[in-house]
Amino acid sequence: MTSRDSASSEITPAVLLRAYACGIFPMAESADDPTLFWVEPEMRGVIPLDGFRVASRLARTVRSDYFRVTVNTAFKATIAGCAAPAAGREDTWINKRIRDLYGGLYELGHCHSVEAWQGDDLVGGLYGVSLGRAFFGESMFHTARDASKVALVHLVARLIHGGFELLDTQYVTEHLKSFGAAEVSRRRYTALLDKALAGAPGDFLKLPADQPVPGARALEIIASRQ
Repeated sequence: MTSRDSASSEITPAVLLRAYACGIFPMAESADDPTLFWVEPEMRGVIPLDGFRVASRLARTVRSDYFRVTVNTAFKATIAGCAAPAAGREDTWINKRIRDLYGGLYELGHCHSVEAWQGDDLVGGLYGVSLGRAFFGESMFHTARDASKVALVHLVARLIHGGFELLDTQYVTEHLKSFGAAEVSRRRYTALLDKALAGAPGDFLKLPADQPVPGARALEIIASRQ
């Protein structure tokens, strides 16, 4: 289900948080389209945190710390990377309003980025929204092989360690299926979301953000939930 945003000036970071709590999120038709519309899919993509799969080759890359992984150090650059055209993705739904609104959520501590680096070059990453014990993955990008995958592994370790219950991917792609993503009905998703929003919130920064988390440690945390 989608709904056109006819009162765009009224969308604020606070409105976004209320929308996420209701299972709704905004999108744009393209990066050049200034309008937004609300989306509430009939089928929702989720990655079960106790069923997250890491292929053996990727696990070796993670364990080697080939990429330097950081958290919340390059949010604007990460969302810009997600919005940039790439091979097989000439246009994206991330327009200026999306970047500004989620930048506002970042300032409020409700939006986070995980970045993968080679030297001083940002070569991959992802960003998403944290609310209660739910994390809503928004987008990811890479310019080096496996960079966004490594960022996702570190994200999942952080969510597990921080006591999160739900990783919402919005939709399911073949890429996400390889990590264990599956579709659930709107009714089932609502039940999962309600549970994740009840009680104490998750702590996204329970793993330190000011020092690197070794890949071996991230894999260890994920294995503890299997």
